[in-house]
Amino acid sequence: MLVRSALGAATAPATSEVATPPHVPLPRAGQCCEHGLDLGLDELDALSMHDRRTWLRHVESHQVSRLVTVWDRWRNIEGVLEFFRDRGVGESGSWASIVDAAILEGIERGTAIALGVGQDTFGNPGSTEWANYLLRLQAGRLTKRSVHDAAWSRAEQTATEYGVALAKSRGVRPTGPEWRFFQFSQVYRWLLRNEPTALLALGGPLVSPRVRELRVPFLTWFTDVRSDVPAYRGSAMAWSLAELHPVGGALDALNLLLAYLPTLFEDFLRDTGR
Repeated sequence: MLVRSALGAATAPATSEVATPPHVPLPRAGQCCEHGLDLGLDELDALSMHDRRTWLRHVESHQVSRLVTVWDRWRNIEGVLEFFRDRGVGESGSWASIVDAAILEGIERGTAIALGVGQDTFGNPGSTEWANYLLRLQAGRLTKRSVHDAAWSRAEQTATEYGVALAKSRGVRPTGPEWRFFQFSQVYRWLLRNEPTALLALGGPLVSPRVRELRVPFLTWFTDVRSDVPAYRGSAMAWSLAELHPVGGALDALNLLLAYLPTLFEDFLRDTGR
């Protein structure tokens, strides 16, 4: 299928040149949970999931807020961290922890670059993508939801693939549940970049009439990066399924979406009171 590459070999998209950041006062040392925007991946890997979530919220509210007034752009990642914390997933040094730390490092260094307080990517190509995302957001170039979500997804995808490659280079392999959960996260990022294709699939004969009727608000709810609720519930569902491995040979994004759809849609109905 056309979308099979969404879950295929990890190849980071080419990064574009970072726009010139505005002049912003240098953050005080110790501002982000007793650290500046300079935690390396190994330091982030050493943090508990609770501390990572606290740290990320601090980056949003104290650093990203210097660039944009609506700064809660990683609440969905907070939702995943909250689930990992509650379920005990992602012990430091594990495959899931390393990949997650790479995602957070990209956000951190991208924020620093966008703020103009440093240009070091720490070797993480996601840093440049996140810097561009934030500067485009500040310039008002991401007001259209589909454009915003595609840019957000590309940045996270780049940092994620860097984390996957880094874990492999260190000889750290994912457990079965970790890898299957990762496939779910790939579906999520694919949805952010491919809304028209997803809506077409959700309007097809393989889904219930109720899903077809509500496919637009459902997809809007599920892909809202500014809410931790869908991400938490989606993570809980995906991890439960990953432990049981019920999706079998569903290898591409659309088939995985359809496999997860019944549970996700029930969560959507409960959360929105429909």
